[in-house]
Amino acid sequence: MKNASRIVHALAVVAALTISSQASFAGPPAGTPDPKILVIDRAAILRGSAVGQNIMAQVRTLTVSAENMLKGQDNALRQEGATLQQQLAILSPSVKAAKIKAFQAKQAALQASVQTQQGLIQGGVLKARQQVEQALGPILQGIMKERGANLLLDRNAVVLGTVDVDVTAVAIQRLNQKLPTVKVVPTPLPAGVTPQQ
Repeated sequence: MKNASRIVHALAVVAALTISSQASFAGPPAGTPDPKILVIDRAAILRGSAVGQNIMAQVRTLTVSAENMLKGQDNALRQEGATLQQQLAILSPSVKAAKIKAFQAKQAALQASVQTQQGLIQGGVLKARQQVEQALGPILQGIMKERGANLLLDRNAVVLGTVDVDVTAVAIQRLNQKLPTVKVVPTPLPAGVTPQQ
């Protein structure tokens, strides 16, 4: 009797495991659509689109302009440093310390100017990219609707896939039509964001 009870219990456990494993592999609940996935490469869109290339050209121009503006200050500071180096041997300790402190303050001010210019350019790029994203959003939604997709992934998130789900080229073509250029206006970076070198 005890063996029969164990066998019935074992059969009940096996039946429960079978039912639960079938339920877990049965797939999504009824009414859930099958995933239809499209892929884009956001970095390629920014590199390959007219507006992305336009932004990069403006950034190069702004960078050269800032470098030229700061180059004169840097050259003047270098000359002042060379002159100060020659004078240090003949200056009294108190005058020497004051001159070194003043020179270091000028160096710090120049470095702050460089960081400010970098921040303004990066802030302008950030604002321009936001405008690109605003234009790109409806384009991507339209492509998804046309192709019956319900999920859009960036290529960086895809481990394996086929080329036929990549809609980057279509997105670039439509972005070129909708937003060929955007003005990069030097803008302060948002609070808490530090300029990158």
